[in-house]
Amino acid sequence: MSSTTFDAPALERLIAAAVAAPSLHNTQPWRFRLDADTRTVRIDAAADRVLRHTDPVGRAVHLAVGCAVLNLRIAASHFGWDPVTRLLPCPDRPALLATVRLAESAHGAQSAGLYEAVRHRHSSRFPFSGRPLPSDLLAELTDAARLEGATLRFPGPKGIDRALRAIWEAERRNRADADRAGESRRLVGGPRSRSLGLPPAVLGQQDALGRMPMRDFGAHRHPDMLPARVFETRPTLALLSTAHDRRADWLRAGQALERVLLSATRRGVRASFLHQALEWPDLRGVLDGLPADADGPRVRTQMVIRLGYGPEGPASPRRPVDEVMEGDV
Repeated sequence: MSSTTFDAPALERLIAAAVAAPSLHNTQPWRFRLDADTRTVRIDAAADRVLRHTDPVGRAVHLAVGCAVLNLRIAASHFGWDPVTRLLPCPDRPALLATVRLAESAHGAQSAGLYEAVRHRHSSRFPFSGRPLPSDLLAELTDAARLEGATLRFPGPKGIDRALRAIWEAERRNRADADRAGESRRLVGGPRSRSLGLPPAVLGQQDALGRMPMRDFGAHRHPDMLPARVFETRPTLALLSTAHDRRADWLRAGQALERVLLSATRRGVRASFLHQALEWPDLRGVLDGLPADADGPRVRTQMVIRLGYGPEGPASPRRPVDEVMEGDV
């Protein structure tokens, strides 16, 4: 579609798709700038959005920006451009995480039908039905991760139990850590802006039976006082991993994560994150070993995804385009 018009409304559609991406605690840690001469969108990490205690090395920031990059690519393809992506393009500008150049395309829209899923995808922290996911869907999600250079693993019952124990331990530590607890509490209800953080309506409930370690964003010392419901007894957990653990791997993992989430959304499957154990190096190591395979290559887990059929749940807010764009739109 070489006749595609690139104007302010077109740019707004692309950026609106990008900012629909998920981020840890809905911090939305990205800034966009357009180089009009080369028709290139630059995506920087937003230093003021970093969770200093929960994400001290910025891994979750890179994952979030990777998700935004994938959404931008999907939208660009949908509207007829060929998105040419570079990760970490300028070593002397570490905050510049990616660029996406909108090249002319002779092939038309090739968004794999995922563009419509962008606006429907959001986390659901509510109980799922426990109905098993079909094997063809698991294969589709595995392929989606592989397309972006990542691996999706589905541990069996013993592996799930080990993962849940590690996540519960991380949740206990997070509640007891005053800095992390305070950081989390400040983002419930939105810090300084209604467009950031997590409204109480999206937080969901705790598991009344104590099996599913849903994050307590308020970091209550007595979580038994929180609203509770019975969650699925046999959850489907997917572990997204990469072969290495460098900044580029984090960005690739973010793109893989979003492609998995959009593919699941298109099939009517809900998802939420169990990120807590990834915030503690020793507990992340437990996840790296699932499923245990002494002969297989070592992997680094980047995200734990809970998947299932259940309520859509309300969406978290997003900042408007004019707040995330630098320069004129």
